[in-house]
Amino acid sequence: MGQTADLEEWRRAERRRLIALRQALDPAERQRRSAAIEVRLVTLLALLPAGTVGLYWPVKGEFDPLPLAERLNKDGRSLALPAIAAPDAPLEYRRWRPGAAMEKGRFGIPEPQTGETVRPDIMLVPLLGFDAARHRLGYGGGYFDRTLAALDPRPVTIGVGFEAGRLATVQPQPHDAVLDFIVTEAASF
Repeated sequence: MGQTADLEEWRRAERRRLIALRQALDPAERQRRSAAIEVRLVTLLALLPAGTVGLYWPVKGEFDPLPLAERLNKDGRSLALPAIAAPDAPLEYRRWRPGAAMEKGRFGIPEPQTGETVRPDIMLVPLLGFDAARHRLGYGGGYFDRTLAALDPRPVTIGVGFEAGRLATVQPQPHDAVLDFIVTEAASF
C-alpha cells in the first residue's frame, strides 16, 4: 500500500472517529459548547466588515449556526446558505433568512428553494478536524475547497467546530484551503 493510500485511509478513519465522538456528546453538553462558540463568533463577526455571511445547515452533530443566524438576521445582516448546483462544482450560495422555504439537497441537507445567488463576504465553514495551521478536515467531498478556490476575491473564512476536533495535523494536501480563523468553544485563532 502506498503513502497516498495510507493517508486516505488515515483521513477516512479520522472522519469516522471524529463524527462518532461529536455525535456521542450529551445534548446538554453540546448545547453548552455551542453557546460558547456562538459568543466567540459574535465577538469575531463584530470585528469584521459588514457583508453577507455564508452559513451552513448543521448535520452529524456539528455546531448549530441557526440560533446565530436568528441573531444576525435581527441585526440586519445579510445571510446565505450553500446549495450543491452540480456534482464536483463549487457550492452556490443563495440569499436566505430564517424561516425561508427549504428543500432537501444532494446529500439530504436542506438548501434554500429559491433565493438570489450571492457571493459571501464571510463564510462559516464546518470542521470535523483542524490543526494549529488552520487546515481543515472535512467530510471529504471537497465542496468548500472548490468553492474557496473559485471565489475571487476570497471571502473571510471562519472554521467552526468543537475543540475535540483539534489534531496535531490534518496532513493537508495541496488543494486544502487554509482558513482565516478557527473558532471552538475553547479558543479563537
